Amino acid sequence: MKYKNIAQLFLFIFLVEIIGSLGTLATTPNIPLWYNYLVKPPLNPPNWVFGPVWTTLFALMGTSLFIIWKKGIKKKVVKKALTVFTIQLGINVLWSFLFFGLKSPYLGLICIGALWIFIILTIRDFIHIHKIAGILLIPYLLWVSLAMYLNAGIVLLN
Repeated sequence: MKYKNIAQLFLFIFLVEIIGSLGTLATTPNIPLWYNYLVKPPLNPPNWVFGPVWTTLFALMGTSLFIIWKKGIKKKVVKKALTVFTIQLGINVLWSFLFFGLKSPYLGLICIGALWIFIILTIRDFIHIHKIAGILLIPYLLWVSLAMYLNAGIVLLN
């Protein structure tokens, strides 16, 4: 891989990491003051797991995004895929502000349901353009599936 491509790849990863981490503005202050007191369903991972998992998932998302972007930003199919990706990333960040910022697991559940659908749409569009770009998003879908289960459990238990 050329130096220019490596630099661009790291830029995409960095941008997705920064955008994705915006949710921590709502999350971090509310963990000790609110989240830790919620009754959680079985399979809830310890709090320390979430940071490394999200960092890894955002890196995979940035890599996937770079692969699609390299296929040609002027192509209609690429523009559509990038739009769907952008929407799902925005919904991802929004979830933190609804769930943690507003302390509303119910709104979080609605949001994460929409996120799950947009991740599937993103995978579908990305696979159509580049198979590996879509496959890189499967761990993200699996993690959000677990998060949706946890969110639903919190709604039911609290």
